[in-house]
Amino acid sequence: MFCKKYFLVLISFIMFSFIQKVEAKYEKVFFDLTIKIINKDEINLDNFKGKTILLVNVASNCGFTKQYSALQTLYEKYKEKNFIVIGVPSNQFGGQEPGSNDEIKDFCETNFNITFPLTDKVDVKGSNAHSIYKWAKKNHGRSTIPKWNFHKILIGKDGKIHDTFNSFITPLSDKIINQIELIL
Repeated sequence: MFCKKYFLVLISFIMFSFIQKVEAKYEKVFFDLTIKIINKDEINLDNFKGKTILLVNVASNCGFTKQYSALQTLYEKYKEKNFIVIGVPSNQFGGQEPGSNDEIKDFCETNFNITFPLTDKVDVKGSNAHSIYKWAKKNHGRSTIPKWNFHKILIGKDGKIHDTFNSFITPLSDKIINQIELIL
């Protein structure tokens, strides 16, 4: 009888051990990282501590490029509530961001009146991915790896990843706005 009860307890323990959600153990949070902004000055992301961040890999010659307007609108709508958009140019998808940093900056300011920060052009996937994207994958998994331009990663005020959104989900969609408002 004792063995049977012990066996049932052991089996129950093993079963529940496998179905528990495992949370990422962040050794670093977003605010512990750095990246160069488009003018090549390195920025300590600690400057954005306490803000909600939407990190978006961007490109100038993409079918999704029109999302720049929506990103700017989103930024303007919530910036007073400690929200910031950070655009990360990358040329990894179809060669759709071939320009220099100066050309990218000029394109964004001239065509979309972008005022949110843009970073240096970097890789966002693969072995040469910028450390921010390696950090994201390590702590939140494969959903943080962009499949195309205008992939979005929502980061909470605690510096941890809250959610990810593929390129087809527009910045002003209810899905994104609801998640931003939830964590502002």
